[in-house]
Amino acid sequence: MLLVFGVAAFAVQFADAATDELHAIVLPETEYLIGARADGKWLNSQQAARRLTAGTTFRLFSFTEEVGRATGGKASSSDYCPETYVTELSPKPKQAVIGIAAPWNPMPRKPRDAATTQPVYIEAVAEFLASRGLAGAQVKITRIVRVDLDGDGEEEVLISATNYNGNTQAGTLDAASNDYSCVLLRRVVGGKVNTQLVAGEFYPKAKGGVAPYDYRILSVLDVDGDGKLEVLLQTAYYEGSGVTIYTLQGAKPKDVLTTHCSL
Repeated sequence: MLLVFGVAAFAVQFADAATDELHAIVLPETEYLIGARADGKWLNSQQAARRLTAGTTFRLFSFTEEVGRATGGKASSSDYCPETYVTELSPKPKQAVIGIAAPWNPMPRKPRDAATTQPVYIEAVAEFLASRGLAGAQVKITRIVRVDLDGDGEEEVLISATNYNGNTQAGTLDAASNDYSCVLLRRVVGGKVNTQLVAGEFYPKAKGGVAPYDYRILSVLDVDGDGKLEVLLQTAYYEGSGVTIYTLQGAKPKDVLTTHCSL
């Protein structure tokens, strides 16, 4: 009986330790600590920094594959953005777009880029823009990604499209009429193909002083270890940038973690 009790107690202790494990996420380009997953919860940059220990190993990923590993240093507040923390990586990543401290495989299914000139997707974007009051907007698709997000054997499609004053990226304080930037999700819902908004901004009329955002697909990874893929978007505007993680397990995409830095 004592042996059984001891084994059971050890199992509970081990489970608690596994639950307490911190799975931090870092943006290699800037070494920003995006946040972490721990205790079944999402932690922001500051919360993750409090628990991150120097020597944490990050698995590094390009958009389509694992490209190496790096060791993170002690987290410290960014010089420009006090609420955003950084962790110095060694060696310095060269090809990675995202890093995650995870024992599981964060990329069980690889995303792949598709041609941005396909009529079916141009039409889908045009119809969505019209539904937001931008019937005369020029369709400018910047990226199309195909990937099986939930592991059911059927691929979903992510589409990023941006048009700001005729450009495919934001860079001014003003928005012109029919300007927009968005990331859309095309998937089968109830037996029908449905186009949903992941994130975006739309300007049916010109608007000054708004510093419009540019939304782009950064990565598609299993960030929380449940076998389903989250979508990571990179945002940029006049003097700032950020990363937001979206989970797509429900009826609508939901943002679960965001970090940004404004100059």
